[in-house]
Amino acid sequence: MFTEIKGLTEECGVFGIWGHKEAASLAYIGLHTLQHRGQEGAGIVVKKEDEKGNSCLHQHRGLGLAAEIFSKDTLEGLRGTAAIGHVRYTTSGGRNEIANVQPFLFRFAESSFSLAHNGNIINAETLKKELEQSGSIFQSSSDTELLAHLITRSKKDTLKEKVKEALNIVKGGFAFVIFTENELIAALDTNGFRPLSIGKIVPAAGVIESENINSSYSNTNNIKNISYVVASETCVFDTIGAEFVRDVCPGEIIIINDNGITIEKYNEDTNLAVCAMEFIYFARPDSNIYGVNVHTARKEMGKTLAKETQALSENLNITPLIFSGANSNSADLVIGVPDSGISSAIGYSEFAGIPYELGLIKNRYVGRTFIQPSKELREQGVRMKLSAVRSIVEGKKVVVIDDSIVRGITSKRIVKLLREAGALEVHFKVASPPLIYPCFYGIDIQTTRELIAFENSVNQIREFISADSLQFLSLEGMINSINLPVEGKYKGLCVAYFNGDYPTGLYDYQKELQKII
Repeated sequence: MFTEIKGLTEECGVFGIWGHKEAASLAYIGLHTLQHRGQEGAGIVVKKEDEKGNSCLHQHRGLGLAAEIFSKDTLEGLRGTAAIGHVRYTTSGGRNEIANVQPFLFRFAESSFSLAHNGNIINAETLKKELEQSGSIFQSSSDTELLAHLITRSKKDTLKEKVKEALNIVKGGFAFVIFTENELIAALDTNGFRPLSIGKIVPAAGVIESENINSSYSNTNNIKNISYVVASETCVFDTIGAEFVRDVCPGEIIIINDNGITIEKYNEDTNLAVCAMEFIYFARPDSNIYGVNVHTARKEMGKTLAKETQALSENLNITPLIFSGANSNSADLVIGVPDSGISSAIGYSEFAGIPYELGLIKNRYVGRTFIQPSKELREQGVRMKLSAVRSIVEGKKVVVIDDSIVRGITSKRIVKLLREAGALEVHFKVASPPLIYPCFYGIDIQTTRELIAFENSVNQIREFISADSLQFLSLEGMINSINLPVEGKYKGLCVAYFNGDYPTGLYDYQKELQKII
């Protein structure tokens, strides 16, 4: 039996900017660039002046896509010099509730602050019970709100120290952006599960000194010409005209205000374990994570998959690169499943010497099926999302490269599309290992009954999707293909979804995991 793991989790995108007169518009562009990370809701909180000339925080948020939520008039009303933004995708609870759309904004008698979060707090249930017993009242069903309560209850003297204390209480995967009238604070969990990067915008006429920002860096020189940006992915910087500065490292807190930028450690006990699914599926191919370009990593995964196919074929003494039991021969073409499978398909094609063709077309006006919130919507999304190019695949033996198989629904539909378009054979290859275990750090792999590889062999999965053959990339091949510049068993990656080796204690989820294992 499959066991359902329940939790308040999000796979989202966060953005923050300080010191720019078009902060809200740049936040909107940033959220539009991060739209692939969440399509259920979006929000922006901006620092602007009220009628008395005092700085205040103003919020606009809504359900749906960023382009649907923010009109020209809306952005005009958000005009200010600093902002944070958030695109949202939830995996459970309160999906269509505006109360759960971030950034959250909390107002107090003499101040206010806003908060946005990407990830999942794995001790959220315990913390929420403790806080409610001591009088806290929660306005949403999101685990993000926990940090706000912890910050406001802290007895520390400064906001920075309050945030540091709160960050050491919450556990799990998180990239936080916190915003007040006086400063913007960003922080990453001690394992760096979710990506977060720093950029800067320098006016063309601005003259600044060279910078060398590191974990103990504090810059206060010539800061007035610089606008600092934090974002979930580096692709945002290219879109808004910002220059990449550096990645936020595990256990770091970044403070940005009118005096400059300061980077400190709030916890020294760190161990990089960035989510492998960021490279496999979530991040845009033009983003870089800890120095590794996502497209390059995916292309290398496809190349490694071809090498592993060749090695296996040679061991079985059959025609290299394609094997399918009793029917073994070379393929006519390689196609990639848009979008995240294309890079791997190119890598596979180059190594295998099999032509790459555009055999599947994606409807650009349909969202990503993996991050649709219900099974019915996912299935409908697949039917609307892809179509096969008959003139390319008809009468051909086709190798299909996809980034992953989660539930198997999309893969089954793709094989059917290709056969209906006249493909003679469909050999399905996956540029990642089988997903077997749930993720507790903030992506939608929390229900083991929906993971087809949890209780099914590769051959059983092949039969379910009706492919002529099926092959997955090995765990070692995936790790070496991504090749983060980090020492260690998994080279700085979290690969728990493939082998169950979680890099942290699981706190509220420990009992549920034991039921699975």
